[in-house]
Amino acid sequence: MASLFISAFLLGLIFNAAPGAVFAETVRQGARHGFSAAFAVQVGSLLGDALWAVLGLLGVGLLLQVKTLQLPLAIAGIAYLLWLAFDSWRASTRPFETRVDVRIQKRHALRSGALISLTNPTNIGYWAALGSALGAVGIREPQTSDYVVFFAGFMLSSLLWTIFCAAVVARLFSRAGAGWVRITYRLCAVAFVLLALFSLRENLDSLTTWQI
Repeated sequence: MASLFISAFLLGLIFNAAPGAVFAETVRQGARHGFSAAFAVQVGSLLGDALWAVLGLLGVGLLLQVKTLQLPLAIAGIAYLLWLAFDSWRASTRPFETRVDVRIQKRHALRSGALISLTNPTNIGYWAALGSALGAVGIREPQTSDYVVFFAGFMLSSLLWTIFCAAVVARLFSRAGAGWVRITYRLCAVAFVLLALFSLRENLDSLTTWQI
């Protein structure tokens, strides 16, 4: 059980530390609104990952590999990334408000993180195959206790990463001026567009062959 927990913990760190849309949104929110907003993005993403993890460990994720379900999710993810790019660039061209409702901003950041995670098509195959991947650590016939230990290890490392990532982002931008924040917003907008194009390329074959 200890080796399984450690493996899940390390896998969670690798999974969460990979740069992507969640990190870009964490930087965008944290650059202006500090730790609470950056942390909310990470928590929202963690909630989405937890849902995918449960579905994958239960085997339900295998159903989501059906093309008629996977492709619309990919399209939704691409559209949301493009919206984030537009919103980020638009915000960089406008005067920043000096007074912001923290609660509203945290809810917005939480929702944003969750939507990025839930509409990420790569999560489908990843979590759908996770149950069988337990065999790689010597568990040929996983029991409920094995799934619980794996889930606990993965979620613990994910939770620690959310705190670490949000703290680092908030620290880096704690003394950044408005000019640097605007540049950061524009860089995030470019990152969102590139991620959307990458996702489009990854799903291009499905788009050309999908029949309704």
